[in-house]
Amino acid sequence: MNPLLETLQNLLQIVDNLIWGPPLLILLVGTGVYLTLRLGFIQIRYLPLALSYVFSRNKKQNTAKGDVSSFAALCTALSATIGTGNIVGVATAIKMGGPGALFWMWLAALFGMATKYAECLLAVKYREQDANGQMLGGPMYYLEKGVGSKWLAKLFAFFTLGVACFGIGTFPQVNAIVDAAYLSFEIPREYTVVALTLLVATVTLGGIKSISNVASKVVPVMAAFYILACITVLTSQASALPSAVALVVSSAFTGHAATGGFVGASIMLAIQSGIARGVFSNESGLGSAPMAAAAAQTDSCVRQGLTSMTGTFFDTIIICTMTGLTLVVTGAWESEYAGAAMTTYAFASGLGSSYWGPLLVSVGLMFFAFTTILGWNYYGERCITYLFGVKAIKPYKFIFLVLIAVGAFLKLDLIWLIADIVNGLMAIPNLIGLVLLREVVISESRMYFSQLKQDTKVEQQQTA
Repeated sequence: MNPLLETLQNLLQIVDNLIWGPPLLILLVGTGVYLTLRLGFIQIRYLPLALSYVFSRNKKQNTAKGDVSSFAALCTALSATIGTGNIVGVATAIKMGGPGALFWMWLAALFGMATKYAECLLAVKYREQDANGQMLGGPMYYLEKGVGSKWLAKLFAFFTLGVACFGIGTFPQVNAIVDAAYLSFEIPREYTVVALTLLVATVTLGGIKSISNVASKVVPVMAAFYILACITVLTSQASALPSAVALVVSSAFTGHAATGGFVGASIMLAIQSGIARGVFSNESGLGSAPMAAAAAQTDSCVRQGLTSMTGTFFDTIIICTMTGLTLVVTGAWESEYAGAAMTTYAFASGLGSSYWGPLLVSVGLMFFAFTTILGWNYYGERCITYLFGVKAIKPYKFIFLVLIAVGAFLKLDLIWLIADIVNGLMAIPNLIGLVLLREVVISESRMYFSQLKQDTKVEQQQTA
């Protein structure tokens, strides 16, 4: 490597470690803790209500402002969050921090639900329509209209656009898909890239309605498929499940050093790896999901906030938990494998098949990565629209497709490092907005639940 490039990469690595170090993780979790306390543990008290909103149709939805249903908006957000992090990220966290990392992922998700609720509530409250009649919303708009800081809004949009084009939205996902297709089905990388580019073009050129339509069909199916596979493994290892859960909890507070491939996990490492990977997986506080939430057909920002916070519940509390427990009960976490290879080993061991285990992980990775590309394509579109207007949408989509096409053949560690940095930087202006607009979130919540309580009393009196 060129000495200058090597020096630059080393410098960026230091910046990356600093951004994703304890200060940002404390800020992310701290914001969630603060909102949890001020909102009276909304993610626990109102989770049943939120789930009922997800699985029931709002009669007023068709006449409310918005581009897609609340469920479709949630699926669009989930398409971007349920991805390689659920398979690879969990394995990486447990490899680094031991089984206790899963406990800290749960804790990060619990407080992250309050953060996701607040940011998606604000997205609907401050949204507006673009020149094409589509809804625009997200941190850019509540930073500009709510906080009154256009430069913070532009900063967020710039960082998010970088992540969409050079980070989560393209290169890692494309590489995951082409590698899985080659390893499992021996499909040449060139063929996979052509097919993938055409599929992404077909879906994304139709805008949010097309993306949400695909997401609302693919996301529930792929999530159910993966959960069923995990349940199959956990059922076959049912006798080891109680001790696995006990190990997760005890390791969170005592640390755990195992024989074999994993040595010397400390409590601090378990906390850091668990929280970092949890945030990476569910994206609570990063500001991505609000852009999808803003497109929802709803007349209540609080209702959409409740619906959207279930995304963190589904992503981390359910899917990441399934992956984590599968890794622990099968003993895969103590193997010499890491990342996707560790998860593959776990399913091969749990299912008793050296064929179906790897195939399951490969297919899961391909679907998860594909929907992540779709979700982040939309996020990038919203940011380019905010920065340059609707006229920039078509050039953006063309560039995005080119990046998909060449992504499988690039080994640019420097670009991925920059993408990781801007991914972390996304969160900073968003969290500033959440803190400054906290009273708006609290006020809107109190009014909604007060009205809901009154409506419930009236219904009870009418049926009495």
